[in-house]
Amino acid sequence: MKKIISIIAAAILFSSCGCNKDSDNDATQGDAPNDTESITYPEATGNNYVIYELNVGSFTKEGTFNAAAARLQDLKNLGVDIVWLMPIYPRGGGINSPYAATDFQATNPKYGTIDDLKALVEAAHKIDLQVWLDWVPNHTATDAKWVSSNPEFYKKKNGSMIHPNNYGDVFQLDYTNPDLAKAMTDCLKFWIDQADIDGYRCDYVSSPEIPATYWASAIPEVKNHKPGKSITFLAEGDLTDSNNRRLVSTGFEYDYAWGFQEGGLYKTVGKGISGSSLQKVCENMLAASDAIKPVKRMIYLTNHDQNYNDGGHLISDIYGENVYPLTALLFTFNGMPLLYNGQEIGGKQILDYFNDTKINWDNRDEKMYSIIKNIAAIKHATTALRDDAQIIIHKTSSPQTFAYTRASGNDAVLTVINLGTSAIDVEIDGALPGTYTQKYNGGNAPEKISETIAAPAKITVPQKGFVIYTK
Repeated sequence: MKKIISIIAAAILFSSCGCNKDSDNDATQGDAPNDTESITYPEATGNNYVIYELNVGSFTKEGTFNAAAARLQDLKNLGVDIVWLMPIYPRGGGINSPYAATDFQATNPKYGTIDDLKALVEAAHKIDLQVWLDWVPNHTATDAKWVSSNPEFYKKKNGSMIHPNNYGDVFQLDYTNPDLAKAMTDCLKFWIDQADIDGYRCDYVSSPEIPATYWASAIPEVKNHKPGKSITFLAEGDLTDSNNRRLVSTGFEYDYAWGFQEGGLYKTVGKGISGSSLQKVCENMLAASDAIKPVKRMIYLTNHDQNYNDGGHLISDIYGENVYPLTALLFTFNGMPLLYNGQEIGGKQILDYFNDTKINWDNRDEKMYSIIKNIAAIKHATTALRDDAQIIIHKTSSPQTFAYTRASGNDAVLTVINLGTSAIDVEIDGALPGTYTQKYNGGNAPEKISETIAAPAKITVPQKGFVIYTK
């Protein structure tokens, strides 16, 4: 993505903050003011989808396809477009991992039958929701039916099947065997035929045991399997990583913006007060994303791995009160936002997805729910929040703030984020002039306005909060 640098005619003078730049995550420290020029990233086409990761066993007290289907309208009302179902296959391997399947053409009997899954997909389609399945291409459970019926499908060392990454509950599949590759592709087609699913989230695509040539062959074959049917592929891996660049041209539409979240929002921004650090993380993500076009990014604050693995991490443990302005960022900056099941009510539980911990829907963060629902509605209402619309990053007069505009045609959305611990009147240089018709700052609903903004704009932003203007 080539940067177009715009030198803003009206210079803004900043006072020295006298702070330690090495303490970006220290809540008692600030950071140096943002003294770079506004940066404009060219406009591109895209969509404005919101994706929701749903564990069938956790989502309802019944833990079934039928019970989940009965709650799809709740997700639609929230602003979800795509429901990604975590693995729905029978589990094996001894520790009950959903990523240790025994049969790729069957459903977990605790969840229901294939017909029940089909009914869920039909219910989703009636309200314009897509359903994507979690696909586990690298391995099967150690007691999968292929272990006995097709042992030639597995990689071996000294005659014994191999545990990838020392995962004792699974065996490594062998993609040097063309019959295995065909069988896996046939399984992908199976769920289109049986349940009319709309896409796949593909687990561990960075595995060195799955050649890029497999994906380059399988993805177009699956996409063309059913005339008139659109199938989308999401790679569980950051394709900007040098080890994954081999997958860029294989047909994946989306990847995980792993570096953006893991090394950026999580480890660099966290609970801190540095808007300047947040800006740098966002700029790095945009620069990296340019190298993998036309692949688009899925961005997130948490998912099943971070919530449960490594002892578990609540979203509030990671971000503290920053979770609210960073949720606004998730929906307004760039890419397709992911919500992990229960995140819309605050994500207050560690969800053991091996044992399908039930979500406590009564323990609600109403502020979080309102923010997600309202910003999702804004996202759907404007072309300026399509996942690759133009991005303009602005200079601000405070190191605790980060401001940017998304623009497409006559539509524009200005977002100002304040990670500081007090409300601030901040000057924004380079804001697109004009009359803005809607303002949202995390309340119960956006406010209808008729407010003219000119550069430099001066905007009041609440502590650990945000303001969104649309026109």
